[in-house]
Amino acid sequence: MFKRRDPLPVLKRASEIVWPKGGWKRSGAYVAHRLRRLPGTPYRIAAGFASGAAISFTPFIGLHFVLAAVLALVLRGNLLAAAIGTIVGNPWTFPFIWLWIYSLGTWLIGGDDLTALPQSLSFGYIFENPLRVLLPMTVGGVPTAICAWFVFFWPIQRTVDQYQRARRSRIRRKIRRLRSMGASLEDAKGHRGAAGQNRRF
Repeated sequence: MFKRRDPLPVLKRASEIVWPKGGWKRSGAYVAHRLRRLPGTPYRIAAGFASGAAISFTPFIGLHFVLAAVLALVLRGNLLAAAIGTIVGNPWTFPFIWLWIYSLGTWLIGGDDLTALPQSLSFGYIFENPLRVLLPMTVGGVPTAICAWFVFFWPIQRTVDQYQRARRSRIRRKIRRLRSMGASLEDAKGHRGAAGQNRRF
């Protein structure tokens, strides 16, 4: 559904992850447009996107798509919306997300330093040091993910609901207009038929 006809080269795809073509504002508007037009109820679309966004606040890099899909299925959310929601976690936001969930987790566990992250932090380092990094990031990520789910769910549900209501209203007006045009054509045919009969007599 979202695939390009001509796949981009690897380097081009990587560059667009860091800085999308047309800028983040245009990319955000495109994502919002695609999100509103997804099939499903406002709840399912919002629950799906919120699930993907929430999972982005966990340290399980590489599993975000799978975990988002599982959470969306549990909450009866839209799977495509869940996949779109994972874009909340990207190269621009991950440093801030990691800093926050690591600091929060360290504080909840009882550590003293709320902001210090290992200088050599990387995907491999996170999973190679489960007690040092993965545990506090998980402890901090779970409550953050729960809060993020609601933060994204409510406005998206309202936006999709308003869009779908407006779309249904436009469709109803179009149907009424077509029916009115059809009735006018029938009347015109009737008048022509009556005029033809009067000429015969």
